[in-house]
Amino acid sequence: MTKKWARAALSHRAFCGISRSHLGNLIKELADLWLARCESALHQRRGTERQREAGAGPKYDLVFTDRVLVTLVHLRTGLLHAALAELYGTARSTVSRAIGEIRPLLAARGFAVPDRPTVRLRTLADVFAYAEAEAITLRIDGAETQVRRPKANRPGWRAFVSGKKKQNTIKTTTVSDGKGRLLWSGADRPGRMHDQTAMRIEGIAEQFRLYPRVRAEVDEGCRGLANEFPAQVSAPPKKPKDDAPLGEQYAWREMRRRQSSARNCVGRANAELQQWRPLQRYTDRREDYAETHAAIASLVSDRSARRATRRRPSTELVLARQAAC
Repeated sequence: MTKKWARAALSHRAFCGISRSHLGNLIKELADLWLARCESALHQRRGTERQREAGAGPKYDLVFTDRVLVTLVHLRTGLLHAALAELYGTARSTVSRAIGEIRPLLAARGFAVPDRPTVRLRTLADVFAYAEAEAITLRIDGAETQVRRPKANRPGWRAFVSGKKKQNTIKTTTVSDGKGRLLWSGADRPGRMHDQTAMRIEGIAEQFRLYPRVRAEVDEGCRGLANEFPAQVSAPPKKPKDDAPLGEQYAWREMRRRQSSARNCVGRANAELQQWRPLQRYTDRREDYAETHAAIASLVSDRSARRATRRRPSTELVLARQAAC
């Protein structure tokens, strides 16, 4: 099996998870960043400036395009490094090194914005600034990914046992707009932590104070956030007592149905993330989960940002990071 055949096969959407046009744009976007990182590492190793012309020295066994491909295929299908190395006819360490170089670049890309190809959201402050400028109602929800069970009696292993799923999980927070387009996903935390506690730690409550015009839809787990910001955050209505009139119970069910319908788009955003194998059940080192999740989320946001919208974008968007500078 030749490298040319492996490159042609793995570039199919069934393996890498993105279209060929998206793949081409991604390679063009990451090429300069990868070259700069390689030159920086070489300069640090040498301790001096380059002594030979560019291109001299040993050649890479995998060119940059192949490095991007093996990373995407691993993120999409969870295919083992040894299997990818067999397809390319190279060593497993070469594939592992390639994935270790490309995955951080994907994780640092941020999240795409609809109708704004040059803007990327990288922090919660960016998301709230974007929502306030565009008058978008955010949908906030949590997701859990099963991880490997740690060794017995390992310190802190109980922190990952989810009270809901009764499994070792890692929780993340997902933010989308009304069309189900992914705007932000991250803030990884142990599965035992409650969603309400995570909201406080992640700083979402503070963002609502800084951006009082931002509205959001949340689920039952974030009722405390809705109680603190009743004019900004909407949560499912409280269930009436068992002896309440029948009309009040019917009204509660209808209000709950409407609120659930308003925020079910964030569930579709979570479903898009879970189409990628590592986010269904993560079997690698837990220390690498945050980077893996951010890399996959950036690719999913690229696809969701291309969905058509009838709204005309505002011209007043200023990201919090740029304003601070």
